[in-house]
Amino acid sequence: MGVFRNLLLRFGLADPSVERAPISVFLLDDDTRRHKWFAKRFDGDGLDVAETVEKAKEMLAGKTYDAIFLDHDLLPHHYESNEHGDDARTGMAIAEWLNEKSELQRAATIIVHTRNADAAIPMVVKLRESGRNVEYCAFPMLDLKIKNYWKR
Repeated sequence: MGVFRNLLLRFGLADPSVERAPISVFLLDDDTRRHKWFAKRFDGDGLDVAETVEKAKEMLAGKTYDAIFLDHDLLPHHYESNEHGDDARTGMAIAEWLNEKSELQRAATIIVHTRNADAAIPMVVKLRESGRNVEYCAFPMLDLKIKNYWKR
């Protein structure tokens, strides 16, 4: 069948676009507007959402994901400053936990999508310590990143 399809493509008689298979996506974010935003971008895929560090650990330990999106600031007082002394309830706690649990989510592409760049970079560094495929993308640029990584 591959040879026949290649001939059709060569003569312009077949559509070269390919529908990708559904992927499993995990989101850690406290903003329900972002939950809807992600659901729209990953329509047709499996999207699991956690709003807290505890729920995120439970979900990440129990299922394998293709893509993981991590926010840093999970509570209103996190938005004001990085000097809140509450790192155990931020996305950094998940970065540290995944670093310690290096057997979990090895194949996932991880994107730290917080607007808080000062907090995002240490999360990326921590996750890279365990050899993970991770990068930071400011939320306003995330739509383009998703379109490039997971084309529909």
